[in-house]
Amino acid sequence: MGIVLNFLFIFFARVVDVSLLTVRMLMIVRGKKYLAAVLGFFEVTIYIVALGRVMTSLDNWVNILAYSSGFAVGNIVGSVLETKMAIGTIMVRIVPKKTCDEELANKLRSMGFGVTMIEGIGKNGPVCLLDTTLNRKELPVLMEFLKKTDAEAFVTVSDARETRGGYITRIKKK
Repeated sequence: MGIVLNFLFIFFARVVDVSLLTVRMLMIVRGKKYLAAVLGFFEVTIYIVALGRVMTSLDNWVNILAYSSGFAVGNIVGSVLETKMAIGTIMVRIVPKKTCDEELANKLRSMGFGVTMIEGIGKNGPVCLLDTTLNRKELPVLMEFLKKTDAEAFVTVSDARETRGGYITRIKKK
């Protein structure tokens, strides 16, 4: 029973510490340095304890397997957690199928999105770019709306590390 408990301890310790590592790195990228520091404290504490269990018996392949598999699963769990948390602001650029679709821009505005229209020249002639900045949690709503109204629109999404001024609001609920 001791072997199984040790395996589970090492495995879950690694899952937690690597999940924290994944979320911590993303917080650093998003400019949330204090949250990253707190997460880092717990991450490294758990890491040292798990590593200590493995290092005391390097000839025990079960511990090494627990450590390695916990690392692999921790990457997946950390990515899922970060996606669910959806912290931060993003910039979305929409190139509608129709040239300068003011109707689409107005629909987005009526939903609560701030939209800037920019005229440009693409490979095949004039295009209209619709730029909006929003909270990451609202991206699924925007993407679902675009899928229904202009499924052929070209859409890019980028992280906005820092924003100031402008118009960012919560979307209006139906």
